[in-house]
Amino acid sequence: MTDGVSGRLVVVAGATSASGEAAVRALLAAGARVVAVGHDRYKLEPLAVYGAEVEVCDLTDEAAVADLAGRVHDRWGAVDGVLHLVGGWRGGGGLAGQTEADFRFLERSLSALRHVSRAFDADLNVSSAARTAMVSSTALTRPLAGGANYAAVKAAGEAWMRAVAHGFAKTARDAGDPLQAAAVIFRVTELAGREDALAAAFVGLWTQDAAELNDRTIEL
Repeated sequence: MTDGVSGRLVVVAGATSASGEAAVRALLAAGARVVAVGHDRYKLEPLAVYGAEVEVCDLTDEAAVADLAGRVHDRWGAVDGVLHLVGGWRGGGGLAGQTEADFRFLERSLSALRHVSRAFDADLNVSSAARTAMVSSTALTRPLAGGANYAAVKAAGEAWMRAVAHGFAKTARDAGDPLQAAAVIFRVTELAGREDALAAAFVGLWTQDAAELNDRTIEL
């Protein structure tokens, strides 16, 4: 358990959504230092007004994310937390309606998750209290034909986050140190209207033991 997120440096990846704004505001209110990342500078401006640092980046571009991680580290130091919010929805029409174009659109969220988690992995592994989370869907418990593309991408994202959790545990075990980092999956039925609950749950991760949190799936 830690004293909370106050003073921690947290990156919100995909921060220009409603859930991103809620997370940024909750983190700042709790005393965190926040770097809000998105691809549209205009949409990032309100987050800067709240007090967040803002960075423009195409999170689906591996090289751009590597450059982002370097800039963040050089300007503000090592990162203690990452919230992954790159997402979107396309679906419907049963299996016949699951187009390749729709899948590739949805796959961008998985690419962003992979690039961001790898770019900040070194920082998170040396933090005294690292927390990272992605947002998934309760649809995975019963995937529907019309949401097959969406469910497949979310399932892959969950598998990736569980691998991140294993990496945290292995790093601590190999060093003979207590586990200080945790990777968590939040599952929601519908994110709209639940943005504040998600933000509060993410902030609350810093009040819980990493060993109890790591590799957990939490339904909101």
